[in-house]
Amino acid sequence: MERECEESVVVAVVTEPRFTQRYRDYLEKQKLLDRLHRVAKLRDGAVALPVLAESLSEQHLQELRDRVAPGSTCVLTRLPDPLPSKKARVRSPAQILCLEVRRWVEDRGVTWSAELEADLPRSWQRHGDLMVLSEDCFQATPWKGLEPELWETVASVLGVQRLAKRGRVLPDGTRTPSVTLLLGDHGWVEHMDNGIRYKFDVTQCMFSFGNITEKLRVASLSCAGEVLVDLYAGIGYFTLPFLVHAGAAFVHACEWNPHAVVALRNNLEINGVADRCQIHFGDNRELKLSNTADRVNLGLIPSSKEGWPVACQVLRKDVGGILHIHQNVESFSGKTPQPPGSNNVEKEHWPRPQKITTDTQGNGTTENFRGDMSPANKPEWWRWAESAETQIASLLHQVHGKPWRTRILHVHPVKSYAPHVDHIVLDLECRP
Repeated sequence: MERECEESVVVAVVTEPRFTQRYRDYLEKQKLLDRLHRVAKLRDGAVALPVLAESLSEQHLQELRDRVAPGSTCVLTRLPDPLPSKKARVRSPAQILCLEVRRWVEDRGVTWSAELEADLPRSWQRHGDLMVLSEDCFQATPWKGLEPELWETVASVLGVQRLAKRGRVLPDGTRTPSVTLLLGDHGWVEHMDNGIRYKFDVTQCMFSFGNITEKLRVASLSCAGEVLVDLYAGIGYFTLPFLVHAGAAFVHACEWNPHAVVALRNNLEINGVADRCQIHFGDNRELKLSNTADRVNLGLIPSSKEGWPVACQVLRKDVGGILHIHQNVESFSGKTPQPPGSNNVEKEHWPRPQKITTDTQGNGTTENFRGDMSPANKPEWWRWAESAETQIASLLHQVHGKPWRTRILHVHPVKSYAPHVDHIVLDLECRP
């Protein structure tokens, strides 16, 4: 999973104070406790225990809720300002990198400067033996004369064999990452996430670490016997949890990035589920499927709206099904929410721990159910969900020639995508 320095990305399990010791004992026994960061007390009084996210599975969370501490609230969050533990207060990876690079630069007769120090990376992502640096580093002119040996030095200090540098996601419809390989002959990497293997080329395909809570939620769903259509499959972010853990009988996976399709096909094979999935390569708006799905996943941000008509088309005509609609929603006070029209926002912030559900009743009123640690309800989420429900109902009428019933089952926060921009998922039930 993601490894960063100084601007650390730390995932934590959050629960009530009275369950902290039970949680700590279990996490230590399972070797899931992150010993490099302090346990944090949140503003609402809850306790956040840092964990090793790459080893954490939905089964572990279920055991905490049901066996270790029955009745406890157990949610995942990203700590925005994690504090290092006593064990970790030696010297940060960024400090070590600075010292080693400075020594190497000065050995070559180049004068070290504040400009060069400020131009060193403060964050990076580890993908096995490949490290991806942030885009705002190594931009100063003096670095040019030190390549390519510079990259070998940086890789050695960071303990990897390959090195790459991140750029902005390209606005090409396929969300191709702009990643430049600095050292090494290929960008293929492998991740293990909740028992699922993902292989992909970091220079050609997206992989979002921030979606771990949604992938774990998908994995916990009961989809036995169901047929699912994943309209934006990518390398299998959600296709694979639906097949491997949720027990879906069959998935139709749609994807138009040829590099992602190669990775998806390989990931289906190495996870042993290729016989239960058909890949539809190309524009999903031209998908010929209809009257097929019990469930449709629309996992595209900032908006999956262009896929809504197809989602309505593929739902079973006899019993309908459930749509999982992803969306970025702005949350500015006093402003009518509008989905962001650009995906140029780069930095992601983890939300405070949340467990928020809405259930639209038959009488037209909406009840909001919030867990003990939920923050203030964001009305922008619900207004967007109700607007989406209305638009989907109209599309269902157009596609099927008769009115359908729709019901908001849940509105889930995935992550805070940027200041005042939340990535959420609406679970919408649609019945004829």
